[in-house]
Amino acid sequence: MSQSPSTNATPPANVDLLGELRWRGLLNQTTDEEGLEKLLASGMQTIYIGFDPTATSLHVGGMMQLMMLRRFQRAGHRPIALVGGATGMIGDPSGKSEERNLLSAEQLQKNVEGVAAQMRRFLSFDGEDGFEGENGALLLNNFDWMKGYSYLEFLRDVGKNFPVGTMMGKESVRSRLNSEAGLSYTEFSYMLLQAYDFVHLSREHGCRIQGGGSDQWGNITAGIDLGRRMTGEQLFGLTAPLLTTSDGRKMGKTENGAVWLDPERTSPYAFYQYWVNVADDDVMRCIAQLTEIEKDEYDELAERTEKSPGERAAQKRLAQWITTLVHGEEGVESAQRATQILFGGELGNTTDSQLREIFADVPSCNITQDQIDADGLWIVEALQLVKLCSSGGEARRSVKENSIYLNNNRVTDEQKRITASDFDGRSVVVLRRGKRKYALLKLVAGAAN
Repeated sequence: MSQSPSTNATPPANVDLLGELRWRGLLNQTTDEEGLEKLLASGMQTIYIGFDPTATSLHVGGMMQLMMLRRFQRAGHRPIALVGGATGMIGDPSGKSEERNLLSAEQLQKNVEGVAAQMRRFLSFDGEDGFEGENGALLLNNFDWMKGYSYLEFLRDVGKNFPVGTMMGKESVRSRLNSEAGLSYTEFSYMLLQAYDFVHLSREHGCRIQGGGSDQWGNITAGIDLGRRMTGEQLFGLTAPLLTTSDGRKMGKTENGAVWLDPERTSPYAFYQYWVNVADDDVMRCIAQLTEIEKDEYDELAERTEKSPGERAAQKRLAQWITTLVHGEEGVESAQRATQILFGGELGNTTDSQLREIFADVPSCNITQDQIDADGLWIVEALQLVKLCSSGGEARRSVKENSIYLNNNRVTDEQKRITASDFDGRSVVVLRRGKRKYALLKLVAGAAN
């Protein structure tokens, strides 16, 4: 089994990068595949991908592009992660049915800082964490070169090189023009800004490759055309498919919303659980596209999934790999402990908040301190309060049948009383009937319910 991921991007020898992208299903479109192959074979190249800071965190869909940059770096090339401090003020219309809300400068700066911090989990930046090498990643913000541009200067230098007919032919523009929401001049101008980023990076950093999701194809080709007109430079573009399920739906959405890379927005446990529960039809594609698991192990996991899908070996390996990369060893260990609790493991030093998250979807009942003081709360009564049993007789029978658990410890005495010691300093206790029927008793101030 291959090792867990590391942010150290020491490149392996003799990597056929485009071949690697092909077998992983990551080479969706290229502007000139043969020319790109020759360019990569000629020596270290610089590639950039832009990330608009629409929130303080990226969600899992952004991992496709971060992993693209990471793969280039591990193959010996230099990645530029471009945070769109300028373009983020407008918002990319590509793939959107209506115009984004414009962000304040203060909120945008918070978003830039949050997104930039997450990128350091994926890439090795020169001089950081002991990494030294000419292919050290750069983290740039396009606001730094756009803030000094006047409107007239931009129209003179950039706008005159942009044929309106070419812009109108882009799918991202056509689809919005034909939609009910339409397309504002502000969003129409977005393509010019992103295209100029490519020109600027080619001039200042020798960047000749732009990557992105398949929805960025129009913006990427616009940048290549602008580069040819302004500098005469031959630039290249490639896209990866969007992260979707087998039936075409975008991945990274749950009933509770998006799956974020920020542990404050999506905890390591919830993040891990998302990947553990990926469908069999999707898991091998996720492993190929989002991890660095090698082909031999990939084939082994594919065979195990086909022969023993209930084992969920591929899902567990996927969850372990990705959670380690995003949240570190401590994050994955915490997530795995929480998962074990869900399947009957000891509570140990699990906190209140962790227990409430693990059992967020199970029935619960509030009780007060008065109910557990003195003689405590009778287990038979507690089982009825949380509706694990419908009557006292059913509760007593369940105890006799050894199917009742308190904090994942079997209850064998039907006279058992739940007292303060069972809470062990927490404000919740976990009740279980059988293998998977859980409920919580929550200690609260005031009246019980």
